[in-house]
Amino acid sequence: MNRNELNNNFIADFLRLESAGGILLIAAAGLAIIFANTPLATTYQALLNVPVEVRVSDLEIAKPLLLWINDGLMAIFFFLVGLELKREIVEGELSDPRKLILPGVGAIGGMLVPALIYVWFNRDDAFALQGWAIPAATDIAFALGILALLGSRVPTALKVFLTSLAIIDDIGAIVIIAIFYTANLSMLALLIVIACLPVAWWLNRRNVVDYSPYILIGVIMWVAMLKSGVHATLAGVIMAFFIPLKDGSDPEHSPLKELEHDLHGIVAFFVLPVFAFVNAGIDLRGISADQVFHAVPIGIALGLFLGKQLGIFGMCLLAVKTGLTKLPREMSLTALYGTSVLCGVGFTMSLFIGSLAFDQSGVNLLFDERLGIIAGSIASGILGYLVLRSHLGKVTV
Repeated sequence: MNRNELNNNFIADFLRLESAGGILLIAAAGLAIIFANTPLATTYQALLNVPVEVRVSDLEIAKPLLLWINDGLMAIFFFLVGLELKREIVEGELSDPRKLILPGVGAIGGMLVPALIYVWFNRDDAFALQGWAIPAATDIAFALGILALLGSRVPTALKVFLTSLAIIDDIGAIVIIAIFYTANLSMLALLIVIACLPVAWWLNRRNVVDYSPYILIGVIMWVAMLKSGVHATLAGVIMAFFIPLKDGSDPEHSPLKELEHDLHGIVAFFVLPVFAFVNAGIDLRGISADQVFHAVPIGIALGLFLGKQLGIFGMCLLAVKTGLTKLPREMSLTALYGTSVLCGVGFTMSLFIGSLAFDQSGVNLLFDERLGIIAGSIASGILGYLVLRSHLGKVTV
């Protein structure tokens, strides 16, 4: 089997895992909503608030279970995102500047326009403006899960475009979290983080392919990040870039790809469904019209549903019409539009940014940003599916 066949099999395995994970995400979110709106709601809330404490001498980390999942378990998700980014930048779709143009301009439009829509609706509320980045994210697991429902009719070029755009979108989200969603900084903790970097670099340069020392350094970095005020999940992204892509003693072995493959199942079938279950439980009982039509959920819903499709499709169309780039041979403008709508499914990353913007603020909110996230994601998923199903049913791939 040659290198191209290995890469094609790797991509196929990746897409299958993400698709199945997206379907499981839907089930986990639905189960959370059922729990939150039945007599099980008390048990559900009690589970989220279970205190979990780890203490080593004077070092103490005490958080409710919800925050252990959001800060700790999601670090594994961000570590996987970092592995994907490194692989794509070094030898994947993001390594060829020509292939970057279309998903790149689409990702920029897909982050900018939703944020502007949200800001317009909440321009008079300084606190609500903290959530401006919530509709800027795309959930690749959900989007590929919906694409999976269309079967073999979906061209590979469309899947690659969606995956590349979502990865660039993730880079944007990581930068946003690092810059805009940090608490008061602890310089001592940050110095510990910085001290971990040359050690990880040395391991990489020495071609250390055993994962144990990287895990140890990663855990130290995560704890220091947690104490520093910079969001702890970013430690996962940073550590991922030090995992060797190639094994100097065995050219056929890729530690990074091996680890990425092993983690996909854990993230797709455990980490993200657990995250969805603990974060998607909206109590809809007795909800008022003021809560539903508050500027925050409205801005998020319209940002995801209208902003994503306008930003992505508009910027891509402009790039194609001006000759900056071309559509892939297997893609039409209709398929591009359907995919742009589908990118309005922003579930996982939107919920994560929402938790940073509001849920950990300690302010008694008169709205629930999750209403807008779920409404915008459902509307985008349904319309995107219908557009692509109608179009792809008429073409031969």
